[in-house]
Amino acid sequence: MKTVSNVMGGYAPVSEPTRTKVLAAVDQVGYRPNLSARNLARGRSGVIVLAVPRLELPYFASLAGSVVEAAGEHGWFVLMHQTGGDPDGERRALHGDFPQRIDGMILSARELGADDLADRRATLPLVMLGDHRLAGAAPHVGIDNRAAGLEAARHLIAGGCRRLAMIGATASGVADDRASGVLDGLHEADLPVMPELMRPIRANTGEDGERATAQMLDEVADPPDALFAVTDWVAMGAIRALHARGLSVPEDVAVMGFDDIPYASSVSPSLTTIAPDRGAVARLAVDALEELVPRGAGGSPGATASPPESERCAPFRLVIRESTRPVA
Repeated sequence: MKTVSNVMGGYAPVSEPTRTKVLAAVDQVGYRPNLSARNLARGRSGVIVLAVPRLELPYFASLAGSVVEAAGEHGWFVLMHQTGGDPDGERRALHGDFPQRIDGMILSARELGADDLADRRATLPLVMLGDHRLAGAAPHVGIDNRAAGLEAARHLIAGGCRRLAMIGATASGVADDRASGVLDGLHEADLPVMPELMRPIRANTGEDGERATAQMLDEVADPPDALFAVTDWVAMGAIRALHARGLSVPEDVAVMGFDDIPYASSVSPSLTTIAPDRGAVARLAVDALEELVPRGAGGSPGATASPPESERCAPFRLVIRESTRPVA
């Protein structure tokens, strides 16, 4: 049994003749490893949690698929959990409020603060995802949103745009790193930041994107010639508002999204966007969690010889489609 275990798990060197005999026997009897028994021997449940704001949002639905694939390579099943994107739901997830034993959690949080993590009772291994960083609280995986926002602004400006609107900004023009990167691009090109074109939204939805864009167009004398939306879903709502006012995309207003959700290439016009490498995000998050989870029976959750690096960055790329103008 030990020899078979060593061959199937790669736990120890086995001579090639012995390996060949074991694999032939495995093939003959149709043997499949019992993952539950293997995880039990390793002191694990074999289950991790992916907690996201809302699974119906296309970005998180797509990300979930990537996490399932990455977790499978480590022998983990993934339990999906929806926090609703509200503080109470995120705190319940943070404190390990689950009906079954799990090995660790990957959490995408919007509302949690440093105090919430400091008050955390659970010792469950934790990896954070997304734009909301809490330095040093737990390993965090994301992309360089500020650099991505700058890349988006540079593309719009290179297409001849000079009056840039931003849907998802605060009244001062800075909501997060994405918005800050766009403002960096305006400053770099010596273009003015127009507060009347910087519009906040309550949620990253198409409805809120449409509402904020329509209100902006009703209130300004001169419409923008470019619009950056903090997510693709928001950008699609903005395009609907622009069309309702008789403005063409990209002839009158170039529109840029963020996230490269599955629908971005299917809408008309297809959406120019920033595409985070979701596969890389998932792999980095699962790898970070693996470093936190005990490798054998008797270990205490979260105890490792050395903690994983606190910040891991996945790549992104600019995807140019029909909603922006060709670069001169």
